[in-house]
This record gives sequence, C-alpha cells and structure tokens, in this order.
Amino acid sequence: MFGLRRRPQPSKSAVIPSYMLDLYRLQSGEEEENLQEISLQYPERSTSRANTVRSFHHEEHLESVPGPSETPWIRFVFNLSSVPENEVISSAELRLYREQVEEPSAAWERGFHRINIYEVMKPLSERAQAITRLLDTRLVHHNVTRWESFDVSPAVIRWTKDKQPNHGLVIEVTHLHHAQTHQGKHVRISRSLPQGRGDWAQLRPLLVTFGHDGRGHALTRRARRSPKHQRSRKNKKNCRRHALYVDFSDVGWNDWIVAPPGYQAFYCHGDCPFPLADHLNSTNHAIVQTLVNSVNSSIPKACCVPTELSAISMLYLDEYDKVVLKNYQEMVVEGCGCR
Repeated sequence: MFGLRRRPQPSKSAVIPSYMLDLYRLQSGEEEENLQEISLQYPERSTSRANTVRSFHHEEHLESVPGPSETPWIRFVFNLSSVPENEVISSAELRLYREQVEEPSAAWERGFHRINIYEVMKPLSERAQAITRLLDTRLVHHNVTRWESFDVSPAVIRWTKDKQPNHGLVIEVTHLHHAQTHQGKHVRISRSLPQGRGDWAQLRPLLVTFGHDGRGHALTRRARRSPKHQRSRKNKKNCRRHALYVDFSDVGWNDWIVAPPGYQAFYCHGDCPFPLADHLNSTNHAIVQTLVNSVNSSIPKACCVPTELSAISMLYLDEYDKVVLKNYQEMVVEGCGCR
C-alpha cells in the first residue's frame, strides 16, 4: 500500500515538523495567498531529482566530544534505518534553530559566530581522538533568531548508498573575538528545563533527506489546482469523468495522512456506444471492438476507463513515525475514454 510495508499506526507523541508542513504547502500550491507567512524558500535544487522528502529528529542522547579548541564539540546521531533500500538519496540538509542572545554590549550585537558541521568518520576511543571531516560552515550574526540550513549530503549518501557506518554528526559553535561564556548558547540542540515538550519538538535539530525511489516524476512546485469544467454533452450516459472526493477520515486513514485531508480523485463511467464519437477518446482497437459488438453481442463493448492520470503530494507518518512528503503518481483522473 503506497509502497509501505504495513499500514502505519502512529503514536500519539508523533510530531509533525513545521518545516515539513510548509514544504507541503509550497510544493502543492495550497494557501498561495498566505505564502508570505511561510519563512522558507522552496528547495528547487534539492527536489528537482527527488520524489520523496523525509525528516528525522536526532536521538535524544548527546555526547560531548573533545575538539581542537577549548570549546567541546557536541555529537548527535540520526537513525536513518527507515530509508527504503530502493530509495536513492540525492541530497540532505541539517536544519538548526539558533536564538538571539541578549547582551548590553553594542560590540556584541555587531558580532558574529561560526557554526561548523562535521561528519564523524571514526568515533572517539580510549586510544585515539575522533576523526572528523568538515561538511559545511556558516558565519552568522549574533543578533538574529532563525533557522539555519547546512548541506550534509556527502555524509548521508555515504551512510545510505555506500552503506558506510553512521557515527553521527558533530556541531561546533565558535564566537569570534569573544570569550566562551556564550559558546553554543545560540544553537538549540537540547531541550532547556523550563521548555515544554511541544515547543522543543518544533525546535529540535532536523535532518531532511531528498530521495527518489525510481517511481514516477520528481517533486515539482505546482500552481494551485483549478477545477476542470467538462463541456456539456447531449447524452450524459456516455463515457465521461465523474466527481469522486476521497475523504481520508471516511476510510480511516486520517490518523496517518497529515495532508491533504482528502482530494478529488474522479472516476470514469458511462457507455461506449456504436459508432464511437471522437470526443470519447477511443483507440483504433476500441473502435473495431465496438464495431464487432454491433454484429456479435458475445463480444463485449469497449470499456470506459481513465486515459490520463496525474499525481498528488501527500504528507504522512510512515510505519516508523517518520514524517514523509511523497509524490504519488496516477492518483487523479484527468481524462476518460473508451478502450
């Protein structure tokens, strides 16, 4: 079912990252009038080769790793075991939330700090230091609260495609020309004690992967779907498209499908009478079959079936409680014909 091994049974504690909801709205063309409220750019480059976007929160256990400077590095791990074998990851980004730290000094407000993201190639042991490689770095202003995105594609591709060990990522935050009093306070990688679980769930580091399972087309940002109006036919019994709205709550899928709540799928129904008219979108075989049926009723008439189908995007929780945005092909009937 939809490429899933089993029907998802999401836990009540499952959290939908705001980033994934915004990405779905941007990708599907929904709420175009409110897009100015969505503070992210649609990742055209990442989605151009992907039909699936997955999000992962890091494991709660964090480990302090000695770094070359006085500031300890923080290592955290993302479990990517739920990525299917047939899905090829083309890119991945690590999203970190950083907060403004209030300081009375004007010099501090004009200052910067650097965020470095490393892949752990070999973990720390009793005999040797951890071996890391730099993946991405960013010089950012102290006086801003926002999400930062880092390219971690080389590491994630190594873990998934090349089957190399996943020893996690390391984050290093250094404040330029300042003492280490505030080192790391800007970047949220663990929950503060007064912070509620709901708030922390939306501010946790988020790993987002962009992949393709070889089925259908890549995700493309679509304009808002406008309803198709069919031309009036004299004989409404003939083959044509009919409305069919699928409400996921009616079929009991609303517990794991986040968006859309439902969609207009349509269906094909009607007669394919002899002789077949041009507007019935018939094949030569259907025309011949209908002709034979007119003289030999033991041969069935041509059938009214979908001749054109389109895709929709769905945001859902998979069987591992991971949030997935996926492009599903052949979900909407766009045209009908006698075949």
